[in-house]
Amino acid sequence: MAIRWKPYLLDEAHPIEVSRLEPVEQAWGVRLPETYKQLVCRYQGMAPEPCVFNVGGAEDVFNDLLTITPIAGRESYSVGRVHEVLAQHLHPGIFPFGRTPSGEYLCFDFRNTPDTPGVVLVTGELSILPIANSFQEFLEGLHDG
Repeated sequence: MAIRWKPYLLDEAHPIEVSRLEPVEQAWGVRLPETYKQLVCRYQGMAPEPCVFNVGGAEDVFNDLLTITPIAGRESYSVGRVHEVLAQHLHPGIFPFGRTPSGEYLCFDFRNTPDTPGVVLVTGELSILPIANSFQEFLEGLHDG
């Protein structure tokens, strides 16, 4: 199923150049998946449709793609800010890319597979729940509720 991206943080797309991701990769010491880079450069701050994913025998919602460039008044939606907060509580190797409606975070998990990170959900209690073995697998698993 094709994913459509609709406005969420802003009324329209806020595209960026892929070069804006280089400082993020350098700061985190990782190489982000190419599919993610392409999407976030075009759709940062937007919401996917379909948006439902399976996690731990239940369903949750991929609410929005965090931004690479902070948006005035919405800095809490940037990967840098979210990573700063989560890094104080989680093992190294977990990096955020999206949010759920309840404020939980979709993250890349580089801990065991640095070349192809898995996708996990970091809950409000800071539990780490596996979702998919790759970002591509995660995207392919999105469905309607």
